[in-house]
Amino acid sequence: MKTLLIVDVQNDFCPGGSLAVRDGDKIIPTINRLSTSGIYDLVIATQDWHPAKHISFASRYGIEAFTFNEEANQLTWPDHCIQGSTGAALRPSLDQRPIQYIIRKGLNIDMDSYSAFLENDKKTSTGLERLVPKDVELHVVGIATDVCVWNTVDDAYNLGYKNITVFSDAVAAVNSDAGMHTMHDMTAMGITVCQSKEFLGS
Repeated sequence: MKTLLIVDVQNDFCPGGSLAVRDGDKIIPTINRLSTSGIYDLVIATQDWHPAKHISFASRYGIEAFTFNEEANQLTWPDHCIQGSTGAALRPSLDQRPIQYIIRKGLNIDMDSYSAFLENDKKTSTGLERLVPKDVELHVVGIATDVCVWNTVDDAYNLGYKNITVFSDAVAAVNSDAGMHTMHDMTAMGITVCQSKEFLGS
């Protein structure tokens, strides 16, 4: 059984968005080729889905974005992916036809959720684990390599998923150096990191 997990391919994380990742939209054709290939038993997408004044928003504290805040105990971000907003919507160029489930995360105003599996307390489930059996081939793509993709893969590994692949040409990083380090860390954990053509055969 094969599952494709598409992490946070949303307008706010693509060029023009409030927390845009460079080249975030350039990975979408590759994700579409994977999702429409017919090889997946299950295709799931995730969305950041934050209330206004979310704990991760710098505006909540009146500080500059990308500043560490002790109250939040995390790096703060520009307001992004607010529930029901255009920025929170999946990118229009992402082919949504193969997507069977959408997991929304970060709904708790006082808790962030980078991972698709667990909120940042590493205890509260998003519900994804109930959908995806441990014995699947789990393929992870999306945004951002060094934040939500990394946390998703790390949690999947710690939850007992044994067969995890990340396609390097279907992820985009906030910081390219951090993205490279993340890929090395994944490989060291035993995660398969490869190009999609190695899997699709073209």
